[in-house]
Amino acid sequence: MNHVLDFFPLLMGMPAGGSGGTSSGGSGQLVTTIITFGLVILIFYFLIIRPQSKKQKETKRMLSEIKKGDKVATIGGIRGTVQAVGEETVVIKVDDTTKLEFSKSAVSSVLEQTPAKKEENKEENTET
Repeated sequence: MNHVLDFFPLLMGMPAGGSGGTSSGGSGQLVTTIITFGLVILIFYFLIIRPQSKKQKETKRMLSEIKKGDKVATIGGIRGTVQAVGEETVVIKVDDTTKLEFSKSAVSSVLEQTPAKKEENKEENTET
């Protein structure tokens, strides 16, 4: 327990002896300040930046894999079935007569994916 308490003065920039005054200059304080900032940057990276970039990669992959027949939900809460996929847009069939065109970035999630045609052909071949 004493080892943990001995480390705290280093983080606060005080000499290890406890009382300030007989320090070996400002180099010790500079090193502890740099170490503290380095730790803060590492914490921000692992808690904020890294998870955010992972989420962006997953979203980009999901949007690139959208295909006709998938059931999707938009960021506005509209749910429907994908009728056509363009380079930047998606046409979603909401009911029997209504089709809406959205930007791909407006799709928040894929609720149900249709199986790929290759998989369907394999299933048909194995059944016969």
